[in-house]
Amino acid sequence: MITGHIFIATSVDGFIARENGNIDWLHEIDTKNEDHGYVQFMQNIDAIIMGRGTFETLSAIRPWVYDIPVLVLSKTLADQSTPTDLIGKVRFVNKTPKEAMALLENEGCRRVYVDGGRVVQSFIYDALITDLIITQIPLLLGNGRRLFGDIPNDIFLQHQKTKTFPSGFVQSKYIIKR
Repeated sequence: MITGHIFIATSVDGFIARENGNIDWLHEIDTKNEDHGYVQFMQNIDAIIMGRGTFETLSAIRPWVYDIPVLVLSKTLADQSTPTDLIGKVRFVNKTPKEAMALLENEGCRRVYVDGGRVVQSFIYDALITDLIITQIPLLLGNGRRLFGDIPNDIFLQHQKTKTFPSGFVQSKYIIKR
């Protein structure tokens, strides 16, 4: 059975990006070369699902940052060709979260990293996420794009652990209760 997983950073006031989608603030903080567990997390991931905004933020980085398949959910990009250097690495599809997970499961994927604000929200609302690792960065943005928007009903979480880092980062892991 396929499962969805989140590993994401937020400001203390709950934003994942500025209003314009910029995440420059993530790179401005001195992490003191800390290991926040991302590499270990990714070792158990078979594929990544992200939205158009996240893809556009990452698309200028070369070499491409991922060595596992990336599925970009986008009505807009689904009609466009994949950039030549990303063929075999990135696919654009116009699918619902459930359809995207079914597609990857049929391809043999078991653990999927879900990234991007609206995509994360839709996967949580469709009960496709198993757990969340949220790292709070010691910064107040004041406004921007929230990790969680309006939700139609309560979603209960079970706290697994919290870890603090010398940089002031606070990382918590939650399992979504069903």
